[in-house]
Amino acid sequence: MHDFFSARRPSTFSGRAMVATSHPLSTAAGLDILSAGGNAVDAALAAVAVQCVVDPLMTGIGGDCFALYAPAGGAVKALNASGRAPAGATIAALNAAGLIDEIPKTSPHAVTIPGAISGWCRLHGDHGSLPLDRIFARAIGYAADGYRITPRVAKDWAAHVDFVAGDANAAALFLPNGRAPQVGERHAQPLLADRLREVAAAGADGFYKGQTAARMVAHLQSLGGFHTTADFAAGADAAHWVTPIQASYRGYDVHQCPPNGQGLAALVILRIMEGFDIATMSEVDRIHLHAEATKLAYHHRDALMADPGECGDLAETLLSDAVITTLRARIDMDRALPPALWDEPEHKDTVYLCVVDEAGNAISLINSIFNGFGSTRLDPATGVLFHSRGSSFRLIPGHPNAIAPGKRPMHTIIPAMLSKDGRVEMPFGVMGGHYQAAGHATFLSNIIDHGMSLQAAMDAPRTFAFGSVLEVEPTLSEETRTALGARGHAIKVVASPIGGSQAIRMTEGLLEGGSDSRKDGMALGY
Repeated sequence: MHDFFSARRPSTFSGRAMVATSHPLSTAAGLDILSAGGNAVDAALAAVAVQCVVDPLMTGIGGDCFALYAPAGGAVKALNASGRAPAGATIAALNAAGLIDEIPKTSPHAVTIPGAISGWCRLHGDHGSLPLDRIFARAIGYAADGYRITPRVAKDWAAHVDFVAGDANAAALFLPNGRAPQVGERHAQPLLADRLREVAAAGADGFYKGQTAARMVAHLQSLGGFHTTADFAAGADAAHWVTPIQASYRGYDVHQCPPNGQGLAALVILRIMEGFDIATMSEVDRIHLHAEATKLAYHHRDALMADPGECGDLAETLLSDAVITTLRARIDMDRALPPALWDEPEHKDTVYLCVVDEAGNAISLINSIFNGFGSTRLDPATGVLFHSRGSSFRLIPGHPNAIAPGKRPMHTIIPAMLSKDGRVEMPFGVMGGHYQAAGHATFLSNIIDHGMSLQAAMDAPRTFAFGSVLEVEPTLSEETRTALGARGHAIKVVASPIGGSQAIRMTEGLLEGGSDSRKDGMALGY
């Protein structure tokens, strides 16, 4: 029974259709499309388009996306809409440009060809039903006429003022009057409205070809980028369907996009955890186990996961019984082990959403510009804010994730789905950069091992073994923090919430939805 004195909200329930996002205007846009007869893909595209407008530090059309789609009664399939490096992007070329150790997130070389619009148009072309101008109507309206700033967006926006101020074009748009907009204030992005109108009229070609593409290329080249109009033209058809990877967890099948996403790391964590009786563990044991499994999985992520062309049969190998048994044996339940390998750039800014329609079609979609406000490099002619995903490339010859022409970097953004006995039961996802794979494991364990509702599983205190510390939210008790410290964990109480999440659980005639209370959003249905 839900505790109505807890100040926490319960899960949302409906019988026909539902959408869950991290922003109220995004959820409302998706619900509007569902109510107008649109399907899950239509609603997801409406929701993500709105979010690109109203939550610009987290996502945008200058970013990338991944999706899992499950047609009613059909198999789950995965969409890779991550962008590729320009044809001129080589380690030697970047070294000659003065980049030796890493690619700074504000560098034009951190900008791979944005994949989001290619992904949206692929989804719409293959599975959409309503026209794009109808789907984008609310997003276009908010971009042209303005939208009101919500509390969590305002908090995150204010934390990035100094970063945004480093680019005059971004500052002009995102720091009106020299500061971040405050809660309730109005903000608009009229050029973004123009871009959405172009995509609605011409599809992916409206973004990747013609005048808009030429202007984006000219701006990136003015910053020193290797981008060409040919690179952008090739991006129009970059999004493609791939076969998901999966692993079992206590009788359920967990579906993830294959590398270059980090979904494989989530599956490795779950498989390690499955060897322990988590339901009977103390809170301290459970958090410790999750931390140690996370470090083991992320060691292999950072060393091995990259563009699919570099990974071969990596998923099959890492998820094999032999490898998982070996990894489990390395966990000492009495002490924390030092991190093995963790040197990926930090990144946190992403939006995740999911939709289930009346027919039972389900989509799990994630869209990201990598860092807060991406690279901060904004093209003043088109209004496109570019992501910084290429900053995760390595400049180490021979490394699987080394930059190369036409290559995709390792991504942290991962949508997911849960099924049982061949039937999809839940699209879900967890935002929060590095945390996402670890967050998937914790969220599912809360539901499967502890029988929590979706909302309760999201709202539970979070911890994350990040680098040399164990990050914990302040809601975790002092007693538990002390006990974890006694096992060797370096405890860091975070000032900002860890991640965010959405999910919709499907049972016969009933939908249960949850939207993380750490964000502004909600789950709504009818």
